[in-house]
Amino acid sequence: MASLPSVSYSITVRLEIDGRASAVSSLTNAVERVGGIVTALDVNSSGHERLRIDVTCAARDTNHAQAIVDSLDAVEGVTVHKVSDRTFLMHLGGKIEMRSKVPLRNRDELSMAYTPGVARVSSAIAANPYDARRLTVKRNSVAVVTDGSAVLGLGNIGPEASLPVMEGKAALFKRFADIDAWPIALDTQDTDEIVRTVQIIAPGFGGINLEDISAPRCFEVEARLRELLDIPVFHDDQHGTAIVVLAALKNALRVVGKELGGVRIAMSGAGAAGTAILKLLLHAGAKDVVVCDVRGAVHPGRDDLDANLEWIAANTNQTGYSGNLRGAVRGADVFVGVSAPNVLSGEDIAEMNDDSIIFALANPDPEVDPEIASLHAAVVATGRSDYPNQINNVLVFPGFFRGLLDAQSHRVTSDMMLAAADALASVVTADELSPHYIIPSVFHQGLSQRVAEAVRQAALRDTEAGR
Repeated sequence: MASLPSVSYSITVRLEIDGRASAVSSLTNAVERVGGIVTALDVNSSGHERLRIDVTCAARDTNHAQAIVDSLDAVEGVTVHKVSDRTFLMHLGGKIEMRSKVPLRNRDELSMAYTPGVARVSSAIAANPYDARRLTVKRNSVAVVTDGSAVLGLGNIGPEASLPVMEGKAALFKRFADIDAWPIALDTQDTDEIVRTVQIIAPGFGGINLEDISAPRCFEVEARLRELLDIPVFHDDQHGTAIVVLAALKNALRVVGKELGGVRIAMSGAGAAGTAILKLLLHAGAKDVVVCDVRGAVHPGRDDLDANLEWIAANTNQTGYSGNLRGAVRGADVFVGVSAPNVLSGEDIAEMNDDSIIFALANPDPEVDPEIASLHAAVVATGRSDYPNQINNVLVFPGFFRGLLDAQSHRVTSDMMLAAADALASVVTADELSPHYIIPSVFHQGLSQRVAEAVRQAALRDTEAGR
């Protein structure tokens, strides 16, 4: 699947060129000749003989960006001075910061914000620790915790390299839900150390967002922390993905006129995301599901089942199918992939039931080419931003935590996740719903607020039930 120029590989080239009338068009032509896209062209300074121009272009990747620079440099009369990668420029010095919410203009204000006045507030919290949620940043703070072992599509790149991603996550928390989130990158991949570290830093936070921790370690980390802590623990790679998938699938089924309990679902991927999606789909009413991993269908007769795969085998694949993914897809109504690129072909999709639904979520290259899948399926969704129906966790995690914090919840439940999925799905109205629009944009007005309110209400019902 050919990639297209993207702002992710956006460069600005500062150059000088002679002042002839055709100078600007020659630059544009040079970029387009090698497949780039000019997104901005600014004259930085002008003279009688020379122009200094900033040319901003979108490229496919770093090699393509270099080809664009070389093409510009080859234009007669051009001198290239500087090339700036706009993505790296955005990250210089980090993307987040801490600011004081209160003025510190004089000694009077300093005496209340810090010593000696702060001692009274600390004493009040010592007498009633729950007041920390009311009187400190704990009420609005989330720790974004990673060990750097499963970062995006990059794999085990370590804690330092994970920081730009964790900062980005924190920025999204602030932008879409006004939550103060803090990147916590741990220099360990030992389960006991991760659990103990998060446990002892938990008093400073109102919630824990586990991020980019590889399976199967992530399952144990999350389960143990939920038992140990009195604040909600949410693994976004599992639960965030599951919520968005369920919301999008609900709307996709509305498009084709099918019900969740009546469709056959084939899944590719039994890791963290795949398992969480499966559990939420079953909780929502799915009945006929076959899950495949690299060894084929998961079933009780396999001799390589760990605890997670044993649970999957016991709760899915009612017919005991033991073949490969291609066979599992044959005759299915829905395919959900969170695995590897290009594991299916157009011919495989053609053998699914009529009005099939494809969620090919591997990034950057999906399980099947979306354009080819669209020739045979009624609805196609991916994890990519350059195709319709992007399944993206940012649609849910800011609002989900906003609801948890507002309810002062101590835990995450499946009912809260169902409520979030229903709220997310409901943002797309009947008039808007189509095969190319089953899930809203993250910039949809009121999206996070709707998810937050649904989660808050579900959390309050949980409290009333005697949590």
